[in-house]
Amino acid sequence: MRPRDDQRARGRERADAADAIAEGVRGAGPSEIPGRLCHVAVELLPVNGASVSLHSDGMPVQLGASSAQAAYVTEIQATLGDGPCQSAAERGEPVLACDLTAGRDVGRWPVFAQLATEAGIRAVYSMPLGNDTVCVGTLDLYRDAPGELTADEVRTARMVAGVMTVALMALPRGEEYGSGSGVRDEDRWLSGLATDHDEVYQATGMIMAQLGVGADEALARLRAHAFSHSSTALDVARDVVSHRIRFDQD
Repeated sequence: MRPRDDQRARGRERADAADAIAEGVRGAGPSEIPGRLCHVAVELLPVNGASVSLHSDGMPVQLGASSAQAAYVTEIQATLGDGPCQSAAERGEPVLACDLTAGRDVGRWPVFAQLATEAGIRAVYSMPLGNDTVCVGTLDLYRDAPGELTADEVRTARMVAGVMTVALMALPRGEEYGSGSGVRDEDRWLSGLATDHDEVYQATGMIMAQLGVGADEALARLRAHAFSHSSTALDVARDVVSHRIRFDQD
């Protein structure tokens, strides 16, 4: 294909992707947009699932997913505090784990790779949400077979991530919730979107009080308990909040 024809083809692909994104979010309320865009990503790309998370205080806060499998593998990363989405958030650039069954990617995240493959996922592609200076979260794409994304597919994934970023930034921020509550602006911003993960923050506070430790240590204890009991951080948090688990009695 000649360079000019190649440029035209890419232009058509971008236009088609933009049309699919626009159609996917048409009529959606703010809280529906993350989930809708996850489904659009699955339609546009050779992946089986997608999820979107904000990263707050080192904890991925899942806002939406295209399937239960995608949601579960995202929770694995949140529980471990490790995985492609953590690396993408820290580096602010795409992280493409093309084969979780062998080679370099297994060495980078050995525990996550094992748990992800047990859940039926063989490749993960994490796209940062934000700009060149700030990463606020990730769009995580999951596939049940190893393989690379083409350059055009990476561009499409980044386009979806860009739209996701704009959509999230347009959501009501802390100042629209009023002041004087003692809750941080970023936490108020998340409150309407990730109500399940409010329990993680509440449980972290309870563990802090039970053990007399700081927030980082409390979150690490919660994650360690979840991992050692083959559970997720969110499930353990619910047990803590409901007083089924106390960390000062372990």
